[in-house]
Amino acid sequence: MRVMVLDDDPWIADLLKQLVLSIRPTAQVDCFTHVAGALEAWQQHCYELVMADWSLPDASGVSLLQTIREKDLDTPLIMITGRSDRDSVLAVRALGISAFFTKPFQVSRVVQCLEALLPPDDAILPTRLISVDLISYLSGLSADDLDLPLLASVKEKLQLGYGAQLLDFRTLAQQWQHDPALCAHLIAAANSTAHYAGGPACTSLSDALRRLGGLTSVNLAISQALRQISIRPDSLLMAQVQTQLDDAERLAEKVVIVAQQCGLDPGPLQSAALLHRMGELCVLYQTQIWENQGNNVTEEEIQHAIRDFAAPFAVRLKASWGLPMVLRELIGAIYTLPPINVRRDQVVMRLSEAMDKGEPEVDVERLRRLAGLP
Repeated sequence: MRVMVLDDDPWIADLLKQLVLSIRPTAQVDCFTHVAGALEAWQQHCYELVMADWSLPDASGVSLLQTIREKDLDTPLIMITGRSDRDSVLAVRALGISAFFTKPFQVSRVVQCLEALLPPDDAILPTRLISVDLISYLSGLSADDLDLPLLASVKEKLQLGYGAQLLDFRTLAQQWQHDPALCAHLIAAANSTAHYAGGPACTSLSDALRRLGGLTSVNLAISQALRQISIRPDSLLMAQVQTQLDDAERLAEKVVIVAQQCGLDPGPLQSAALLHRMGELCVLYQTQIWENQGNNVTEEEIQHAIRDFAAPFAVRLKASWGLPMVLRELIGAIYTLPPINVRRDQVVMRLSEAMDKGEPEVDVERLRRLAGLP
């Protein structure tokens, strides 16, 4: 079956796609950001369901639904929009839409609606086999393919709760502060054109949560969890991932302490510390995907992959996710300070890493003086 999603917010479009795939795994979900592209696709393909936003860059999503209804009275149509006024609801009622959801929406309600409207998924999901070796596989990945693994505990709660009820946002948010993947994605979403209306960039998870709001934050986290629902790492890869997570968490804790001693806002520094192993985590996550397709990996192959791909993957992730430059600079300062115009927060990052790794005392003392600490 084929499903169309028309929404210029890539984060919401991906959530809707993942919700469809979670209940109809063999569905093909086509996402569009402009009415013109969606209309052209409609004329070429047969869709079992169409979900559209109201306001798009080139026209109103209502115009697409009107065009569809002129020739097709049966295909289910769903309007998902930020509008909630009575006039908007009445304006599309004549089109015979199946549902009207206001953003941010309750995921469980959308899932219930999709279950009722989509035909049964009788096809068998084909087994995807990756026959190339690990290094060749990693070499062929695009920036859009790259991602980080969610913490197992966070992923499980999101996956179990998405179709039933709204999860306890405060409890989850406390756990999310230890999850590099969610931290990066929510900061990226909060700084995207869909949610950023000017002012300072979000550089911490707490900033991102405030800008996105509780329900939108939960929805975007659910989208991440659903995307990783089929990934099952073996014990070797789980141990490797945990090592990287422990290293990031340990540095994050130390950075917060030193930042507070210096009177600095610890939020951005904590985020940078949590993300400084993103390249390694990305390699391990992609290796999990490769292994899940019937391949076996050795520790030697893992170390080889990390050595060759961790740094370039990190660079590509930072760029594709649009992480703020201040975070990129703070991450870089963990490894080395810039030769000129060194900021105090950068010194704190380098100092925290030196303390964590047990670097020579003379170097630690020099960094403490640069940071303004006794």
